[in-house]
Amino acid sequence: MGLFRRDRQDKKEERFAGDNTYVIVGLGNPGAEYEKTRHNMGFRALDVLSSDAGIEIRRAKFHALLGQGRIKDAKVILVKPQTYMNNSGIAVREAAMYYDVPSCNVIVIYDDIDLPAASIRVRKSGGPGTHNGMKSVVQQLGTQDFPRIRIGVGAAQGDEDLVDRVIGKVPKEEQALLDKAAVDAAKAAYDIVALGIDMAMNRHNHAAKPKKTKKEAEQAAESATGDSAGTADPQIAVDPVGTAADNEQGNV
Repeated sequence: MGLFRRDRQDKKEERFAGDNTYVIVGLGNPGAEYEKTRHNMGFRALDVLSSDAGIEIRRAKFHALLGQGRIKDAKVILVKPQTYMNNSGIAVREAAMYYDVPSCNVIVIYDDIDLPAASIRVRKSGGPGTHNGMKSVVQQLGTQDFPRIRIGVGAAQGDEDLVDRVIGKVPKEEQALLDKAAVDAAKAAYDIVALGIDMAMNRHNHAAKPKKTKKEAEQAAESATGDSAGTADPQIAVDPVGTAADNEQGNV
């Protein structure tokens, strides 16, 4: 039985309902101005998966853009919410209800400031952390028990504003790293469907530590200056200001 039950289904889409159906969601903000921001890594990864799987995302439904197709023997629905980040859960819930999938088949891909830039992590379940889009998803679904793929974008640096960090301009050098991370996340989503969550975690959660950007390397070197021998590099503290960073557009 799926996460939600529908009273009826359109005959045309009956074949897309059930336990062998996956709803794969990429979180982001609609609009060209957000396209290459760190906060749109979910959209970027879904675009890669769309291209690789030959599933076009263009149908408007459930406050989202959708694409339907197959990965191996499974039926998949790719979902890009168009509600702005803070209300992403509305689209996720409506798609999950319509296709009547179990929560373990709802896969959400999103950016995470708590991970190093360009790294990815696959998890079976867990809380939303400081991410407002994930808070909305958890609230709307009424459960934390669904797989997610976190794409690291790195914490705010020094006095950098968190909002600027996630929806501000990204240096060209870092864009190349994020492009690679989007490819890695798309592969992880594919593997969850094709091989199962445990195999996907084994494949993607032990990758080599991603190379630092030039700016991050310089900051690390500056932080290390004056430290006593044998002292580990200090960790950058992440300010959990997800809710405080909300703005009127609801896109953070």
